[in-house]
Amino acid sequence: MRMPVLFVAHGNPLMLDLPHRMQQLTTWGQALPRPRGVVVISAHWQSNPLTLGASSPTPLIYDFYGFPNQYYQRQYSSPPATQLAVRVRQLLQSNVAPYQEQPERGFDHGVWVPLIGFYPAADIPVLQLSLPSEDPQTLLELGKMLAPLRDEGILILTSGYLTHNLRQWTEDGVIAPWAAEFDSWIASRLLAGDRQSLILYQQLAPGVRQSVPTPEHLVPLFVAMGASAAADRVSFPITGFEFGSFSHRSVQFG
Repeated sequence: MRMPVLFVAHGNPLMLDLPHRMQQLTTWGQALPRPRGVVVISAHWQSNPLTLGASSPTPLIYDFYGFPNQYYQRQYSSPPATQLAVRVRQLLQSNVAPYQEQPERGFDHGVWVPLIGFYPAADIPVLQLSLPSEDPQTLLELGKMLAPLRDEGILILTSGYLTHNLRQWTEDGVIAPWAAEFDSWIASRLLAGDRQSLILYQQLAPGVRQSVPTPEHLVPLFVAMGASAAADRVSFPITGFEFGSFSHRSVQFG
């Protein structure tokens, strides 16, 4: 069975204590075919050339500051992803794509926070790849390289936020108009299959300067788009906002 491709609003460690948010991820995970492995690209690891992270159990990265101590004690020890790493190397080599390896690098919170929701038993091999660029076309090509994994039972999961502005929070429950406009525009273009407009989001999207002051949280979406096929149905298993301006909208292709 062909696996879908996901873009997930990864949240933050506080989400671990919000049962309704974690249940959204668990429900979504239970609705998916069970994967043989998961390849994750997170907004929180940028490295060029593309870099493969740990394929054996490695301590997590707690890449956040000022949180209660309990969040620095969380663990997510998934099985070794040695064979998955071998297959990813094969795909990159066959496409003559440069890459390097950082086997000591554990998962950042853009990986382990959502995975605690999706697969709380931590019983599926996971391999994290770096985000090698912020250029949409480059990331679309990376998604195409990884797409064969879908027919091999591997879930391609990309992790970020459609809107991410740490300087312009609003009161929770009061959605910033610029965030709502940008979120709605992205959703409409995805549903229309309008890839060209999405590539040109910085020129075309309303509210883009406030919603995406830096692009790293949005652009993992282009990896997912690249791994998708024209026949894939686009759906939004999770929507809504937190802190008024952080879109929860998550996307499933297929």
